[in-house]
Amino acid sequence: MASIINQEIPEFSADAYVNGEFKTITSEDVKGNWAIFLFYPADFTFVCPTELEDMAAHYDELKGLGVEVYSVSTDTHFTHKAWHDSSEAIGKVNYPMIGDPTGKITRGFNVMIEEAGLAERGTFLVDPDGLIQVAEIHAGGIGRSAKDMLRKVKAAQYVRENDGEVCPAAWEQGGDTLKPSLDLVGKI
Repeated sequence: MASIINQEIPEFSADAYVNGEFKTITSEDVKGNWAIFLFYPADFTFVCPTELEDMAAHYDELKGLGVEVYSVSTDTHFTHKAWHDSSEAIGKVNYPMIGDPTGKITRGFNVMIEEAGLAERGTFLVDPDGLIQVAEIHAGGIGRSAKDMLRKVKAAQYVRENDGEVCPAAWEQGGDTLKPSLDLVGKI
């Protein structure tokens, strides 16, 4: 699999369910802000609602950091609305739920399970230039943590705003960073 880090997100235009309305979202709408794309296999399933609810619990903090969240599955925006209306967990979701019934977006992020017509459990952090900075793919039975993605957002934003500095493993906001240099070689 070729790396998609620092690659531009694919062009797309798709219908989404968001805050009680249907809305068209395009790749151009995403640019200029930070974004998380949260791909999941299907509506009305088991692990998926726990992940979307977990992300919803951190949505206000993400919005405060200038991040929009987009959940994406190969279901339609109509199915997203029905799920939102019938599930207590999904009823908490206020971020756009993009329908991708053709699989164009899912294939563009290279997370399509072709034989099933479903998305892998993929998470992508996109910077304001539309470039992918974080890409993770989990097996279907392994749920993701919005709290950990929040940490990665803060690290990516710090690195972007502080040229020449990098964030070490498990870095938390306010923690020590590193300035790569010849002086550090072999001393970490």
